[in-house]
Amino acid sequence: MGQGLVIGEIFAGAARAVPGRAAAILGDRSVTFAELAAGGDRAARALLAHGVGPGDRVVCWNATSLDILPVFAALARIGAVYVPVGPALPADEAEALARAAKPALLLGDGRVDGARVAERIGVPYLALADLTAAADAESADPPETPEPAETDPHAIFFTSGSTGKPKGVVLSHRVNVLRSHPGSQLEPRGAMVCVYPLFHMGAWTIALQQWQARDTLILVPQTDGASIVAAVREHSATRLNCVPAVWERVLSALAEEEATDSGPGTLPSLRFADSGTSATVPELLQGIAKAAPNATLRVFYGSTEAGNVTSLDGADVLRKPGSCGVPSVFQHLALDPEGELCVRGPLLFDGYFDDPEATAAALQNGWYRTGDIAVTDDEGYLSISGRSRDLIRTGGESVAPSEVERVLAAIEGVRDVAVIGLPDTTWGEVVCAVVVPDDPSSIPGPSAIRAGCEGRLAGHKHPRRVFYADALPRTPATGQIQRKQLVDEILSARAS
Repeated sequence: MGQGLVIGEIFAGAARAVPGRAAAILGDRSVTFAELAAGGDRAARALLAHGVGPGDRVVCWNATSLDILPVFAALARIGAVYVPVGPALPADEAEALARAAKPALLLGDGRVDGARVAERIGVPYLALADLTAAADAESADPPETPEPAETDPHAIFFTSGSTGKPKGVVLSHRVNVLRSHPGSQLEPRGAMVCVYPLFHMGAWTIALQQWQARDTLILVPQTDGASIVAAVREHSATRLNCVPAVWERVLSALAEEEATDSGPGTLPSLRFADSGTSATVPELLQGIAKAAPNATLRVFYGSTEAGNVTSLDGADVLRKPGSCGVPSVFQHLALDPEGELCVRGPLLFDGYFDDPEATAAALQNGWYRTGDIAVTDDEGYLSISGRSRDLIRTGGESVAPSEVERVLAAIEGVRDVAVIGLPDTTWGEVVCAVVVPDDPSSIPGPSAIRAGCEGRLAGHKHPRRVFYADALPRTPATGQIQRKQLVDEILSARAS
């Protein structure tokens, strides 16, 4: 390997330094750093044999497994671009993302119909099991291919745009190395439990942070509270990062232990207990502090486009309720005249793949426009007060209202519909549908609304609340739905 900030060096360096240490554990399986580096080189040779080369995008549509880790390492080694797709996505949504990526290859596991999607978009398909078998037959010697430049794209993570059109966030090798803390091996780190699935940018950032520190990543097959608690205890994990909704599950599992005398009700091995992506209310933070008595609490705010933008930790977590903290390392922040938060620095994404219009709207004069409205207090601590766009943030995922509305509008009995986000202490926001029925005497009930989403939208996009109205408020000139007015009306009715 050369001298650049490239992802492949993380695997090679850890294999040289701690070859026998576990790089990742999932259930009763594990892989050492030596095995992961060698497996990456073997998988690189197998991918090259299938025609994948530098700059090619490979869509990986699979569930969390140890088998995808060598593929991730291999793509980085040969300069190809990793493009994950969530396994729970319906085929139509997965096809839209895969088509937008313009891949050279679609890779899938047994849980998805990857072959059909690949055929529909006209690209070769390779089963993950077949790639693993082909890689096992290859030499573990590094392939003779040029090392990618640190500014070359390393990964593309798709996120919903405000119009529902998928946008591929392009992250370079350099950005992903910097986001995952080079030099962190100087700190005694310990094992970290990762509850995020391996199609999520957060999961790979956590993984790379652990691997830069040459320590172990613990993956969990389920994200129920009991499974997470068991993983932390089994591996004496020192770190755990959960969105507020998942922390609620963890605390519920610990409370049940305490009530039934089946366990201590705490996680004393944790040194850092992290949260973020949506508002973390003081009551939840107090619960986390009690459950992890030896841990420093931290709240992070960021995005796929900007990485970790701000952080709040230590005593400030409870001293500054509702705040998301101060700028993180290398991040420069500014508020435009309307209060929109803008970010500049070396951790920013390179743009949206094959979407110059969206890139130009988001990246202006070196600044990334987050779409979040923010305020700062007299000590310089930042708080997010709202969204300048309509995008709904629920449990760390983004939902475009227009995408859900298109599906709901096709349900029998629906004449008009608006999708909005309602504030929620657990999820940040919940997806809410306001339905105008064709016949007020025979309205499509909530169960019919949710049934109409099955197989057409990912679960986190399904409406959790359904309200009914005689008409939707729209702007006179353009007929656009006045979403803020709907939110205000519903919240006002709840308060009265």
